[in-house]
Amino acid sequence: MKNMEQIDFVVTWVNNKDVDWCKRKSEFEKEYNIFQDLNSEERYREWGFMKYWFRAVEKYAPWVNKIYFITEGHVPNWLDVNHPKLVHVKHEDYIEKQFLPTFNSNVIEMNLIHLKDLSEKFVLFNDDTFINDFVKQSDFFENNLPKDTGIFSPLIPRENSLTPIVLNNMEIINKYFSKKKILEQNFSKFFNIKYGKHLLKNICLLPWSDLLGFYNSHIPVSYCKSNFLEVYEKEYDIFNLTFKNKFRNKNEINHWLIRYWQLSSGNFIPRNINFGKNYAISNDPTDIINELKFSKYKIICINDGESIDSFDEVKDLMIDAFEKKFPEKSSFEKK
Repeated sequence: MKNMEQIDFVVTWVNNKDVDWCKRKSEFEKEYNIFQDLNSEERYREWGFMKYWFRAVEKYAPWVNKIYFITEGHVPNWLDVNHPKLVHVKHEDYIEKQFLPTFNSNVIEMNLIHLKDLSEKFVLFNDDTFINDFVKQSDFFENNLPKDTGIFSPLIPRENSLTPIVLNNMEIINKYFSKKKILEQNFSKFFNIKYGKHLLKNICLLPWSDLLGFYNSHIPVSYCKSNFLEVYEKEYDIFNLTFKNKFRNKNEINHWLIRYWQLSSGNFIPRNINFGKNYAISNDPTDIINELKFSKYKIICINDGESIDSFDEVKDLMIDAFEKKFPEKSSFEKK
């Protein structure tokens, strides 16, 4: 059994400039009636920030046990795949052959249950989420429980959003959990001063007996692998349905289901709402550049804006800001 104190990081990455990958994706797009709002090109766009993700981890979280770097097979040409802390995992290494190739991030993430050597405690990153200041193990786990924010938030249907998928998650949560019992058993975890003004959401939603949704902060999520396995065993059919989707589909689930399960079970420790912040890249990325410079938040998500007029110009500004923050190569980069 692996040391319970060990915490792994998992990060997924795709290179949308890989010619072979693009060709396969294009071929399957012709076969499937895909939902464009869930599979827009911006969702695959590569900004060139990945090396700074590794530099940030090495500088701010040197205590990490292993980094599972998950890709379709390609790797950045600067990455040293022989680094002792790095585990490069190809989709074919842990996803059943019948579900490959996949261009669906939900398939890639929900199959983490099949990563045999992954620690019980791990943090799931997207390639647009970055450590922005020094963090401790206790920022992610405490008493072997994941740190998180138990904030209720009703689902709001929006164009180009994940709402249909999140609704599927919540249908499963309401199947197994009673809001009344959740609050009876873990009241202090949901009505906690660490949530600041967001605490008002929990107060305002008290009259509703059902769970209407949870607040999603779009930052890396702390998970216990055993929780993934528990939900997988109970809801195998919806997992399997999701695995069959080559592209994101409105009939599937995503990894937030496991997060909601942890929250509903009370298997979490409240964390300050100001631990992380979600930013959307726009034509004027000044707010993100200032965040990288002054580190107000320990974790940030730099979300791809879908209406950027001057991609190359904004990309150059962002890379310059990252380079100023992390000027030295990490040991994960080739000499």
